[in-house]
Parts: sequence; structure tokens; C-alpha cells
Amino acid sequence: MGLPALEDKIVQKGIARILEAIYEADFCDCSYGFRPQRSCHQALRVVDETIMRKPVNYVIEADIKGFFDHVSHDWMMQFLQVRIRDSSLLLLIRRFLKAGYIESGQWHPTAEGTPQGGNLSPLLANLFLHYVLDLWFERKIKPTVRGTCVLVRYADDFVCLVQDRRDAENLEKLLHERFAKFGLTLHPDKTRTLSFGRSERETARREGRKAHTFDFLGLTHYAGRSRKGNFLLGRKTSRKKFRQACQEIATWLRQVRGVRRLSEIWVDLAAKLRGHYGYYGVPGNSRMLQRFGYVVRRAVHKWLNRRGRRRSFSWQQLNDYLRHYPLPRPHIVYWRYPP
Repeated sequence: MGLPALEDKIVQKGIARILEAIYEADFCDCSYGFRPQRSCHQALRVVDETIMRKPVNYVIEADIKGFFDHVSHDWMMQFLQVRIRDSSLLLLIRRFLKAGYIESGQWHPTAEGTPQGGNLSPLLANLFLHYVLDLWFERKIKPTVRGTCVLVRYADDFVCLVQDRRDAENLEKLLHERFAKFGLTLHPDKTRTLSFGRSERETARREGRKAHTFDFLGLTHYAGRSRKGNFLLGRKTSRKKFRQACQEIATWLRQVRGVRRLSEIWVDLAAKLRGHYGYYGVPGNSRMLQRFGYVVRRAVHKWLNRRGRRRSFSWQQLNDYLRHYPLPRPHIVYWRYPP
């Protein structure tokens, strides 16, 4: 993380607007992160429609190891020079990349990477992966594969949906080579090719294993069934994100329980719950939303009772309080993904 000064933020915002006007027309449709009129739920919609409507049999789940910390400055400047000829603008961007950071009063240089936290970093990340991944995939990979082959990328998180097994295995190998060329590494343990599609449950039963799942944008995707018994792409909050959200709520309650009034805590807690339900409230995830709401109520009961030596809330008193001052209830926000 890098927190630029106010003056730097203003300049970075101006540069980001200039670059956005130039590159937004060039960016591919497979990219959804940090772009106007695009969101993570649109990326999830494309994954859902591709798996449900096209003959997808394999998924490549990829993870770029320390992407923002290892972006090559030299390659970044070469990519910028493809569309920009203004030497002053290029020099200003290079200075931001090479600015370094101050920690514990000591300045540290930055030989590579683009710090998260600035206004310019998300757009530069999109630009870098546009040339490294998106264009390469559209121009080099798609024309050579048999059948369906779709890339969906949100910032540095992406999946490839492929029909043929040999194409999927070859594509994973090519992805490793492609990223290595530009100084990046795909995580060896988190990058994998797995079978996934309409016949995944039957295939897993024949092979005597559990059906494969994959994580994308904080949701675990699995092969489910509709009420009529037909294939349905299921989604639920991933274990990692669920534990992280529960821990963050518990830590926050522990910090504010003896410092702020209950009415103030309630307002902020309601906002946190709305944010969680607003992101994870996708079709099929109601059970995990209900579970999160229950965990939050238990955490509230636990930490509010530790404000003093005597117990201030029984479980029944908490339920009575919730009837008068209710918190947002778990609910599905996106019955249909946004277009």
C-alpha cells in the first residue's frame, strides 16, 4: 500500500482522466476492473452465462503472484509509448513510478511495482495487463483453439473458460511463459486447470472424487442442481472471504465497544452489513448470507457484554433491542446480474 500526499493525488487523478480518455476505447470487453460503467457483478454475469450457455468443460483458475509489487517499470513505459507521444506526460508518470516511499521516517526507492492506494495505480494495472494478457489472448490464443475459449478479468484476478482439455492444458503452460516474459509469476499452487461444466457432478461420481469448484471475485463457484434437477451454476461466499469478514467485524467491535455509544456503533454496523449483503447478495448465496448475519449477532452479543464487569445484554434482551432498532436482514440484492 502507498498513500500519496494530497498534491500527488490531485495530479494522479488528472493523469488518470487523460489516460482513461485514451485507453478506454482500446481496452477489451473481457476486462471489468476499475473501468467506468463496469463492475465485478458484470464479470460474474459473463462467467455465469458462458458456463450455462456454452460448452465449457474446463476452467483455468489463475493467480498472479504479487502483481502490484512486481510490475516492470520498463515494460510499463514501453506500453505507454505505443499510444502516447507527449514526453512530458511520460516523464511525469515515470517519476510517480520511481517516487519511492517513506516508512518510519526513512525513504525507500522503488525499482518495480505500482503502489496500491493511489488514483493512478488501477488504470496503470489495467493498461499493463491489457498488453500482457488481454490483447495476446484475443489475437494469439482464440484463433488457435477449438470451440469455446473465454477470458474474464477483473484487475489482476482472471479465469479462462475452455471447452477442450488439450487446449486448456496448453493454455495454462502458455500463460506461465507469457507472464514470465514480462517479469511476473503465476502462483504455482493457486493456478490450476480443472474440469468443470454440466457433466462435472457425474464425472466426479465416476472417478470417486468430490466435484471441482473454483473461486473468482470472492465467490466459490460449484456445479449445482435446480429444483427440476437440471445443471445450475452455484455460487457462495468463499471460505477465505467469509472468515475474513467475520474476523473484521469481531475486531472492529472489540475496538469500539468501550469507546463509542451503542447508537453510534449500531449505525456503522448497519452500514457494514449493507456493504456485505450488497456485494455477496447474488443468486444462490442466501445460506451464507444468513450464516454471516447470525455470526454478526453472536459477535455483537459477545463484545457488548464485555464493556463492563456485569453482563449488560442477555440474548433475549439483544433480540428485543433488534426489534426496536433492527439491523439490515440478509437478502439477495442481485436476483439478476446487471447488464
